Amino acid sequence: MNRIKEFLKKKFGKQDRTALDPAFTEPVHEVEEVELPLPKKGRVDLPMLLITSLLVMFGCVMIFSASSVYAEQYHGDNSYFITRHLVFLVLAIGVTFVAAKFCTPHFWKDFSYPIFALAVLLLLLVPVIGTDLGSGAKRWIDFKVTTIQPSEIAKLALVLVLANFFSKYEKKVLSDAKFGGSFKYGVLFPGMFIAVLAGLIAIEHHISGLMIIGMLGISMMYLGGTKVKWIAAIGGVVLVAGCLLVLVSGYARARVETWLFIEQADPLGSAWQTLQGLMAIGSGGFFGTGLGNSRQKFGYVSQPQNDFIFTIVCEELGFVGAFLVVALFVLFVWRGFYIAKHAPDKFTALVVYGLSFKVALQVILNLAVVTNSMPNTGISLPFFSYGGTSLLLQIFEVGIILSISRYCSHQKI
Repeated sequence: MNRIKEFLKKKFGKQDRTALDPAFTEPVHEVEEVELPLPKKGRVDLPMLLITSLLVMFGCVMIFSASSVYAEQYHGDNSYFITRHLVFLVLAIGVTFVAAKFCTPHFWKDFSYPIFALAVLLLLLVPVIGTDLGSGAKRWIDFKVTTIQPSEIAKLALVLVLANFFSKYEKKVLSDAKFGGSFKYGVLFPGMFIAVLAGLIAIEHHISGLMIIGMLGISMMYLGGTKVKWIAAIGGVVLVAGCLLVLVSGYARARVETWLFIEQADPLGSAWQTLQGLMAIGSGGFFGTGLGNSRQKFGYVSQPQNDFIFTIVCEELGFVGAFLVVALFVLFVWRGFYIAKHAPDKFTALVVYGLSFKVALQVILNLAVVTNSMPNTGISLPFFSYGGTSLLLQIFEVGIILSISRYCSHQKI
C-alpha cells in the first residue's frame, strides 16, 4: 500500500520545479571565472639565466671591439660607448633582479594596461619634443640625462596587453557566435591595440618598428586563439598596405630599389653600408681575423656598434663566432618556449611566448638586413647592438620571463 502511494505521489503529485526548470538551475548572469591560486614559488630558470648572461657578456665584448675606433674618432675616448653600455647594463640588472625576485604573474597582468598607456603617451610626445639624434627621423625623446626610444617600450606593452586581453576573453575569442564572438574579440579589439601603436610609430617614419609591431601583434593573435582565416585575411591586408607604403614613400622605395638592384646602386652612397657589411662578413673566413682586428670598423661600416655589429662579429671571429651567436639565440628562444609551455596559466604562457618570439623576430630580421636578404631597415641585434633603452628593456623582459619561470610546473620535474 505504501509503495502504491509513493508511486502515485511521484507520478501525479507536486514536484520541486526548482530542481528541474532551467530558469532556476541556470544562472541569470554569466558566472565570472575565479583565478586559481598560483603554484608555490620556486627558483628562477637557471638555463635561461645562463644563456642570457652569455649573450650579454658576448655583446659587451663585441660592442667595445666594434666601437673603439669610432669612439676614438668622434669622442676622443675609445671606451666611450662601452662605458655607457655598462652603466645601462648595471641599471638593467638591478631592475631585473627586483622584477625576478618580487614580481608575480598577477603583477604583470595589472602592469599591462599602465605600460600600454605610457607607451601611447610617449609616442604622442615624439613628434612634439622628439629628437632624431642625427638620423633624420624623430624617434627618441631626450631627457638630458638619457634618451629613450618609445617604440621599444611599445613592443613590450603590446605583448603584455594582448596577453592580458586574450587570457581574459579566451572563451569569446574561440566562440563560434556570429555576433560578439570570434571576430569581435579575436580580431576587432586586439586589432585596435595594434593599430594605435602602429599608427603612432608610422608617424615617425619608423618602418622597422612598424614591421615588428605588426608581426608581433599578428603572432600574439594567433597564439591567443584568433581563427586562422582572420589571420590570413589580416596578413593579406598588411601585405597590400606594405606595398602601398613602398609606392608612396620615397624613402622606403629607395631602400627597396637599392636592395633589388644592389649591383647598380651607388657604392659610395645608398649601397655603401650594405656592401661594406658584406665585405666584412666575407673577409672573416672560418676563424676570422682575430678579436679587435677588424679593418671594416675603420670608417667603412658606419657606426659599427649599432645595427651592423654582426658584420664585425663575422669579420673578427669568422664563421665560428657567427655560429656561436646564432646558437645562443636559438637556445634563448628554445628555453623561452620551454618556460612558456610549463607556465601556470594562459596569460603567463602568452607573455613568455611573445617576448621570446620578439627576440627571435629581431634576430632574424637583423641577420637578413646585414646579409642583404631584405632591404636595410635599421633593426638592432638584441643584447649586441648599442642602445641604452633597448638594452634596458631587453634585460627587463628577461626579468619578466625569469619571474614567471619561478611559478612554472617544470620546477617540480
